[in-house]
Amino acid sequence: MTDAELKTKIAVLVVDDSAVMRRILATVLEKDPEINVIGFASNGLEAIEAVARLKPQVVTLDIEMPKLDGIAALKEIRKFAPRLPVIMFSTLTQSGARAAIDALMSGASDYVGKPDASQGMEGAFTVLQQVLIPKIKGLTRRPLVQRALASPQPMDVPRTAPPADSGRAETVRAAPHPLETGRRMEAVCIGVSTGGPMALVSLFEGLRPSVRTPIFIVQHMPAMFTAILAKRLNALGRMPVQEGVHGQEVQDGHVYLAPGGLHMSLKRSSLGKIRLELDDTPPENFCKPAVDVLFRSAARVYGANCLAIVLTGMGHDGLQGARAVKAAGGTVYAQDRESSVIWGMPGAIVNEGLQSKTLPLSQVAGEILRWSAPSPGSE
Repeated sequence: MTDAELKTKIAVLVVDDSAVMRRILATVLEKDPEINVIGFASNGLEAIEAVARLKPQVVTLDIEMPKLDGIAALKEIRKFAPRLPVIMFSTLTQSGARAAIDALMSGASDYVGKPDASQGMEGAFTVLQQVLIPKIKGLTRRPLVQRALASPQPMDVPRTAPPADSGRAETVRAAPHPLETGRRMEAVCIGVSTGGPMALVSLFEGLRPSVRTPIFIVQHMPAMFTAILAKRLNALGRMPVQEGVHGQEVQDGHVYLAPGGLHMSLKRSSLGKIRLELDDTPPENFCKPAVDVLFRSAARVYGANCLAIVLTGMGHDGLQGARAVKAAGGTVYAQDRESSVIWGMPGAIVNEGLQSKTLPLSQVAGEILRWSAPSPGSE
């Protein structure tokens, strides 16, 4: 293979203390014609040195390693490579999920669950081909193999490569205070995927307990991960945060995170009470929970008094639901390109012009507070 051909491939550094796992990863990745494994490391210290020396485009980083673990290595790598896509490897156990959440909150771009030994070699190859390779390509702006056929979407654009027009400010439409329009926001629905944990922490740090509306969140994650994420967000002390429970009554000023592996929707009872519904129906947009499921139900229940916010994430989940919110008279916001880890989900919203505002992440909490606060001069 010529040097020119190698330069067109995605350069990946594989970091894992297991020689068997390194071999599996290399075999799977190099079967893809767009990927080139340029090096290996067996612990965190080697990983830091290899990133500085080899300058990969993507790193797959094991969490549990000798000498220096993956999270500690990640923190050091972020000091000199703040935008390098780093995909963590974690076992899908309780301790592995906690470590993965810590990594995502420490600057990891995404995570992949390690294949279970019971799946065998063929099963491990299948999991990595279907999960890891699309994440690598998504984080390096390569088109994904699995694209939705129902609606076109823009290519996912990661934070690692700002767009050519990034010097221009995003267009933000001027608007009066919501209460001056005679509308009262009754619910905030948030959809987020890749880059979500850090985005949610940033958002919640800007909120205050005075937010009166309930907030509903779909973050694409497995079950154990969402439970831990809910606890971490709750520990910030801004608002009470919990995983949603089937049948529970929605309370103002509370936050409900969809459990991994289940869709979460809203339903108004004959007595006017709003309750959560969880179901195990098939995935939508390859996702469960799916943002579209939450947004569609919120449009039915809250109508024009719903604010839907689409944050960083790969793919287009939330697009169909945002259409429903908009059709019901509700309001849709999208995170801007520059502050998104991947501008797939919010980019799909902007591509169709469904958003009332396109906002940097730093301004999203302020908008939620603005909707929740009394209008000027009303009190």
